[in-house]
Amino acid sequence: MKYLFYIFLFFPLILLAQEPEIKQDSTEYEYDYVLVKGDSIPQAAIELDEVMLLKKLKFDSREDRKRYLILRRKTIKVYPYAKLAAERLETMNERLAQLKRKRDKKRYAKQVQKFIEDEFSAELKKLTRTEGQILVKLIHRQTGRTTFELIKELRSGWRAFWFNNTAKLFDISLKREFDPMSEKEDYLIEDVLQRNFQSGRLERQNTALDFDYFEVVAKWDANTE
Repeated sequence: MKYLFYIFLFFPLILLAQEPEIKQDSTEYEYDYVLVKGDSIPQAAIELDEVMLLKKLKFDSREDRKRYLILRRKTIKVYPYAKLAAERLETMNERLAQLKRKRDKKRYAKQVQKFIEDEFSAELKKLTRTEGQILVKLIHRQTGRTTFELIKELRSGWRAFWFNNTAKLFDISLKREFDPMSEKEDYLIEDVLQRNFQSGRLERQNTALDFDYFEVVAKWDANTE
């Protein structure tokens, strides 16, 4: 899986817990408000994170359930790499925008490459073919660009072409996009992500793509009716 970690070679690398205290307003219209220690401004309510109500999954057969569980395991394994790719890309773009000289940009890219090689290349090489393809799709989910496009942008068109053809030998396309509205596997991958964001097992990172999870669910539910 050597070609997969090349996409990472160019990505650079407090909240204080406050106990709410309930107070009673002494104005003419009485109501409860919240006074947070360290904050002199009373609040009528505490803003909470959005909670998504996820439907219980139903499977037509034991084989379908087994395939989902395998997909879940692989998705949970590779998602952190896709999340890292998005973070590295954002950080790198911010840093490169601050550098004026081409030489400084090239030196910075080399430093990033060495860091990623030392930190992650060994792990990425351990990915299976299916894990590699899921990673490619999740990179598109997190960055809004395919792995092929990122390599082409960060290296060269010829190198991207070569990597993509090498990947094809392992039945992997670096041009694959993440499309949960059209591809059932991608819908199931999104379902895995949302459930594990909700449980806290995976750290949520919003997708760079334009789709609504509940619209996706409704579409696939309608197809099964």
